[in-house]
Amino acid sequence: MILGLPFHTFLGIVITLAVVAQIYLFLRIRQAIRSSLRQDRFKFPTIGLVGAIIVLLFAANLYIMFKPIPWVDPPPEAQLLLFYPPAVWGLGSILSALILGLMQLIGWLGSMVARRCRALITQPSSIPMNPERRRFLQAGVGGLVTAPFLLVGYGAAYAGRTSDVQELTLPFGRSLRVVQLTDIHAGIYMTRKEIRRYTDQINALQPDLFVLTGDFISNSIAFLPGCLEEMARVRPRYGTFATLGNHEHWYGKMSDIQALFRQYSIPLLLNGHQVIRTEQGSFAVAGIDDLRAGFPDLEATLRGINATTPTLLLSHRPEIFPQAAACAIPLTLAGHYHGGQVTLRLPGGAISLAHLRTPYPEGLYRINASLLYVSRGIGTTFSPVRLNAPPEVTLLHLT
Repeated sequence: MILGLPFHTFLGIVITLAVVAQIYLFLRIRQAIRSSLRQDRFKFPTIGLVGAIIVLLFAANLYIMFKPIPWVDPPPEAQLLLFYPPAVWGLGSILSALILGLMQLIGWLGSMVARRCRALITQPSSIPMNPERRRFLQAGVGGLVTAPFLLVGYGAAYAGRTSDVQELTLPFGRSLRVVQLTDIHAGIYMTRKEIRRYTDQINALQPDLFVLTGDFISNSIAFLPGCLEEMARVRPRYGTFATLGNHEHWYGKMSDIQALFRQYSIPLLLNGHQVIRTEQGSFAVAGIDDLRAGFPDLEATLRGINATTPTLLLSHRPEIFPQAAACAIPLTLAGHYHGGQVTLRLPGGAISLAHLRTPYPEGLYRINASLLYVSRGIGTTFSPVRLNAPPEVTLLHLT
């Protein structure tokens, strides 16, 4: 549920608003072309070309978002020319249309107030607008309309590539150095080269334990082997453990996915656990299936774990936390929400679709003696853009 709506209903509303944004932008651009000083024989072909480009970019973006494109490791040139322009247009056009619409509404309200004021004046004066002022206002409008595309382009090209190692020291009952990675979303926007950069970074952190909390792929299982091969390059002291996210359930067959995890010797914890013995004493790593797309069973996940054994629970979605706290699980790790991915940070807090959807969008939470940490992850979904929610590799110093 998002804002009280089923996900598919919410998605339908978003797509409808996106289509409306395309139509609105086209009408505004057509109006600007018609009011220009160009000759008529140039206006109509230009309007047609603009319309064709808008349709092409929008359709390409929809196709990339919802249809699997199993092009493993596309070259940077293909990303730059084929994949990123539709993505930047998709989000940028919505923001741009929103700005234009708000400005038009404000202008309409201002004109209405001005007409009411003039009606109260017995001798209204008609003052023509200064041409220089008109050009200044048009330039300002043009800058505001262009700004979203520049911001989204930055979010795709640079902000999404600057990873942040988030370090925390948390009580657990065992001294461990744990690295969490989540929401990789391997695909055309997260190539194996990018994933290798993260695994190199993780190896440099020298973890005792490496945990993966789901959404390894974006929209095609064709990217899972390369992703897992890179994850297998990390060789922590006590091993690597994983659980699945909704994208694995959406785009893959469970038997194929489990076979791939076995092939790369990464234990997959689906409603199960493993007890690890150390010189300090034992601890357990438990993993629950995705809370909505999978078949979660917390009772089965924890069955057989001694009550005195500290347990680290892996869950793709963080909403398991109240139940985990009721079971006295000291630490739960989750992801799923990407920290909002596109987030507006205000003095009173952050605003994003994720922050409106869940009480656990990112960061650290506590219920009594139980803790939950929700990582922003490293990948993206629906749009390869991150703004105010940089990718995160999480390093936990457990004590």
